[in-house]
Amino acid sequence: MAISKKLFPLVNPLSKDNPVIVQVLGICSALAVTAKLEPAIVMTISVVAVLALANVIISFMRNTIPSSIRIIVQLVVVAALVVVVDQVLKAWNYDVSKQLSVFIGLIITNCILMGRLEAFAMSHRPWPSFLDGIGNGLGYGIILIIVAFFRELLGSGTLMGYQVIPQALYDAGYQNNGMMILPPMALITLACIIWAHRSRNKDLQEK
Repeated sequence: MAISKKLFPLVNPLSKDNPVIVQVLGICSALAVTAKLEPAIVMTISVVAVLALANVIISFMRNTIPSSIRIIVQLVVVAALVVVVDQVLKAWNYDVSKQLSVFIGLIITNCILMGRLEAFAMSHRPWPSFLDGIGNGLGYGIILIIVAFFRELLGSGTLMGYQVIPQALYDAGYQNNGMMILPPMALITLACIIWAHRSRNKDLQEK
């Protein structure tokens, strides 16, 4: 029981309190980076890294930050981490960095990050804050990856840039669904995931 309580900040955001499909936060990324799987995975790693480190830093500083400027301090910490992540990404995989372009920078304005810093890191010790950052980052990323999986597979017939639908199907008349790579399909796919999740979790359904 003690172990599950310690791991609660890590496990809870993965499903029961997922920041995207339960709290409905950070859905702009579902439009921006989910046409293909690779950018979605890179965005997930970036958000997990920034959120976990920002949570730890703010948690360490929580007793020294004046209440009147806490939002500014949180933004500065997140912005500094985003700049580091952006530079690392450019050095590691410049092509993906170009695909994500401004969206990495917009992690700064992601309401999931500011929400966790304000609601959790400001009132908890560093280790639980770290777990909370990892959990919410992964909870966010899992949804992006699921959306990107279906959009790339059905829209382009590929995954991670590799063709996975057999050529024989194309020869038999199969065609990729071009609508899947259009931005509105990201929201429709996300809506289907939310519907499926709430169908399984009756306590999330509105009376």
